[in-house]
Amino acid sequence: MTKTRIGYARCSTDRQDLAAQQAALIQLGVSPERIYIDRGLTGSNRLRPGLEQALAAVRCGDTLVVPKLDRLARSVPDARHIADSLLARGVKLALGTSVYDPTDPMGKMFFNILATFAEFEGDLIRLRTKEGMAIARAKGKLRGKQPKLSDKQQKELCRMHGTGQYSISDLAELFSVSRPTVYRMLAREGGQSI
Repeated sequence: MTKTRIGYARCSTDRQDLAAQQAALIQLGVSPERIYIDRGLTGSNRLRPGLEQALAAVRCGDTLVVPKLDRLARSVPDARHIADSLLARGVKLALGTSVYDPTDPMGKMFFNILATFAEFEGDLIRLRTKEGMAIARAKGKLRGKQPKLSDKQQKELCRMHGTGQYSISDLAELFSVSRPTVYRMLAREGGQSI
């Protein structure tokens, strides 16, 4: 039975480049056609097609190779779950040049420390994002989605609907909005009967 090295690389946004991770995996002995990637998905998201493909591709005796643990998982429970499921299938996990050995107490502790740091880093990113959005909101730079119609247009739409002469479809066409938008505006402007 030949032992295969399967690689996995991930980046959180579509704008990030995976070339460095792919080059590192190739240097670690993974052939380019055996590298599975996820682009634009966070490590905390378990629905990652590339990861699912990589996990499906490894067989007993193979090694799953990731450049760093934070590319595989952003939480300790998730990292433990993936590592334990690989171990149960007889698959080794390589984090860069180190092969994770769950039977070695030092290796197990090192893995848990790396997973804790990956989770901590993810928490810091979320905290900084929230803080940045709060500052932008306070400066008026983050206002959310703007209404399709002005207050005056919304009042006129409601007034016209109240006359009973216009259907929802007529109002949607007159104001160049969708029917669901008309329903939402009517509900928002006092809950008139529709």
